Amino acid sequence: MKLARWAAEGRTVNGAFNGYELVGTDDVRYNPEEVVWLPPSEPQKIIGIALNFADHAEELNLAKPELPAIFIKPSTSLIGHKGKVLMPPGSKYMHYEAELVAIIGERCRAVKAAHALDVVAGYTIGNDITVRDKIGKYFRPPLIAKGWDTFGPVGPYMVTPDEAPDPANTTLRTFVNGQLRQEGNTRNLLFSLPELIEHISMIMTLEPGDQIWTGTPKGISHIYPGDIIRIEIDGIGALESEIVLGPEL
Repeated sequence: MKLARWAAEGRTVNGAFNGYELVGTDDVRYNPEEVVWLPPSEPQKIIGIALNFADHAEELNLAKPELPAIFIKPSTSLIGHKGKVLMPPGSKYMHYEAELVAIIGERCRAVKAAHALDVVAGYTIGNDITVRDKIGKYFRPPLIAKGWDTFGPVGPYMVTPDEAPDPANTTLRTFVNGQLRQEGNTRNLLFSLPELIEHISMIMTLEPGDQIWTGTPKGISHIYPGDIIRIEIDGIGALESEIVLGPEL
């Protein structure tokens, strides 16, 4: 099942996407082109993993981490499918990062990898927008690079495990204005999703709706106002965002 959240007629609606239309829990049907898509969960924590593909670490000339390199994105960074990403004025290098996102379904702590997928409610697509301008040795993993408002497009919906692809073997692709820029497969993750859940839940209690962003493969490139970013994950769907110039701060 594809579970979604959207805004329509002045209210937030929960329901499902059947491939053609959005159906609310009250059975009211909506045209997906006439709603505002919302992030498919309301997380207390958005947990990112840096450098979780070896080829991405190599393209940045960085060493592979010995343990998962965890960082936190603020909830204010999240926007839904077809939302607008605000590029900070004066940014010199802003790029996309296609990621498989796991959404936690139950409160849990100290989960072992062998049982970790049991606590996953479903999967969605994330775009970990990043501005690399101010990244340095004192800002890694860098909130100033990844924590801006709108820097977390996610969605369009959450695919439940019974219909989702194998999180250990699914392909991610990023298109910019229709041009393929990035492609990779989760079989090349340095730390698998079960390993990530075990490690993260050793540190913190995970809550329903929390999101784990599992990392991006090689293939980042600069994006500009006016660009349309489309991220596809086999077995899930496609997430689209538009880049616009943000206001002066």
